[in-house]
Amino acid sequence: MSRKEEILYATLELAAENGIKGVSMSQIADKVGIKAPSLYNHFKSKDEIIREMYSFLRDRAQAGGSSVPMDFSKLADKSLEEILLYSVSAYMGIVTDKYMLQFFKVLYSERATNPLAAQIIVEETERMLQSSRNLFYALVVHGKVKNDNIDTAAMTYSLTIHSLIDYRMDMLTAGKIKKFGEKGKTVPQSITDFIRWFSHQIGVSNE
Repeated sequence: MSRKEEILYATLELAAENGIKGVSMSQIADKVGIKAPSLYNHFKSKDEIIREMYSFLRDRAQAGGSSVPMDFSKLADKSLEEILLYSVSAYMGIVTDKYMLQFFKVLYSERATNPLAAQIIVEETERMLQSSRNLFYALVVHGKVKNDNIDTAAMTYSLTIHSLIDYRMDMLTAGKIKKFGEKGKTVPQSITDFIRWFSHQIGVSNE
């Protein structure tokens, strides 16, 4: 593990205990076992550490996930519900990675008062929106969904999924649930139920 990675993991651990605002550069340096000036050789500020943490943990979770990217050329072999559930399952594999989930729990607890936390969540939402647009346009080409207000359909789908994820994250933070998924599955039942309903709403008549 590189020194930068040590700093990122140490910061995540401290933030999970005290919140981002409750973590100082000197605390991070102490946690890593280096002097504060040495920490500044790697990162100029705590905000820079948090932003780098987002990129690093997301890339790590994506690389370590068991799901492979959607092959748009094979969409014809699957039902619309199967395709949407697969795409969400792949995304859940990223956001529910042990460290990524820990990071998101911190962000969600501070997004109302911490501009950086809110900005990262906005970036993640925009990633989901763009990914959904790409998928939905491919679904139109393969005759899976109606070619009617496709951008609005993709936005409605993405933001509803995101809201359901928000709800599960809030439940985790509140201590009402212990895991993001349920019944041994990564995708919560509420999201599965929405995907089934949504598929019937936007699918072509022969779905």
